[in-house]
Order: sequence, then C-alpha cells, then structure tokens
Amino acid sequence: MDGPKVVFTIPILGGIDITETVVIGWFVILIVLFVCLFLTSSLQKIPNTKRQIIAEMAVNFVNNTVKTTMGERFMSFSPYVAAILLYSLLGSLVSLLGLRSVTADLNTTLSMALVTFILITYFKIRTNGVGGYFKGFASPIVLMTPLNILSEIATPISMSFRMFGNIAGGSIITSLLYMGLGALSKAVNLSFSFGVFELNIGQLFVPAFLSIYFDLFTGCIQAYIFAMLTMVNVSMAAEK
Repeated sequence: MDGPKVVFTIPILGGIDITETVVIGWFVILIVLFVCLFLTSSLQKIPNTKRQIIAEMAVNFVNNTVKTTMGERFMSFSPYVAAILLYSLLGSLVSLLGLRSVTADLNTTLSMALVTFILITYFKIRTNGVGGYFKGFASPIVLMTPLNILSEIATPISMSFRMFGNIAGGSIITSLLYMGLGALSKAVNLSFSFGVFELNIGQLFVPAFLSIYFDLFTGCIQAYIFAMLTMVNVSMAAEK
C-alpha cells in the first residue's frame, strides 16, 4: 500500500504539502461536528426523541467506561475519551466509503499517542513533583534508569504502532487479495471489459467480506483499545 498522496500544496515556506490524510481528517472532524450538533439539538429535560435517547446512551456509555476504568475523580476526562473514540473510529471506518483510513497513517496515531503521553507526564509531575518525576526513573535502583527511560519513551510508540499496524496491515492484506483475485479472474476468463471499465468476478464478493472484518470490526476494536490504554495509563500516572 502506498503512503498518503499529496492533494495540494500551500505555496508558503517553500511549499507545504497537504496529504489526503489531512484532507480526510478534516472531513472526519466535520462528520464528528455534524453528529454532535445533530444529536444535541433541541434537547429536552425528559427525552422524547430517538435522537436524544441515542445521544444520552452514548454519553452514558463513555461516562460509565471512564468511571469504571479511571474512577469518579477523572470524570472530566469523558469528553477527551469520547473524542478519541469517535475520531479514531470514524477515521478507520471511512475506508468503507473508498477513502484511505486516517488511522492507517502513522502520523495520525502518533499524534494522538503524544497527546496522551503529555497527559500522562503532566499527572506524574502533578502527583510527584518535578523532582519526584525524575527521581522515579532511578526506581527501584539507579541501574534501572536506562530501562525506565526506554519504558517511558515506548508508551506513545507502542500505542501509536498498535493501531497503525492493525489498520494499515488490514488495508495491505485487502489490497493484495484484491489484486490477486483480479489476476485469478483473468486467468479463468471471468474478467469482462466494457470500454475503459473492467469487471473481475472474483473481486465482487470476497473483498466485501474482508472489509467487514478489517475495516468495521478491527476499526471498532482498535478505537476502543486506544481509549482504554489512554484511561489506564493516565489513571496509573495520577496514582504514582
């Protein structure tokens, strides 16, 4: 699978390339904004529309997940967790529309992981102080300092590569199989041409079933795992 293509270039500072990841990311943000505005418009004290019921179910799901995983004192994290879930989920599922998954770009997942890493570091410093934070690298003995530093650095790297690897890997497997089925269709004379269009029978069904797993199922699972890792790491940092 090729990397994200450059859609256009902003002619400043020697030219800034805007890739399809950025453009599709903007598209996903607009979808998130539209969904939020749609579900939260004309709210009533007592829900009387399916739209409000769905909105309250989603809010309750996030709140209960944060409360169970992080505790009541971290309930203010619910909007951040909801944003991670929704953006990473829709960023992966846009592939069902024929677009390139935003989360199939390491820049996206690494950026999300770095934001979480900043929060982790903030809570460690707030809990233990600056001196206690740096002293923690030498715990339990000074000889562990290099390993503790590597462990700290590995947190955002592992979080970003987990989601990126699963989403990008699924896209690569689907693309390879799609090309293989096209070649097989031609080999057994199940390929038909209609002018500039080409129809390969073998490509009609199998890729669709794979897309259900690699795009829908994996996208949902990876978004949930990323949000859970965020909550666990932040809550653990605040306890140390």
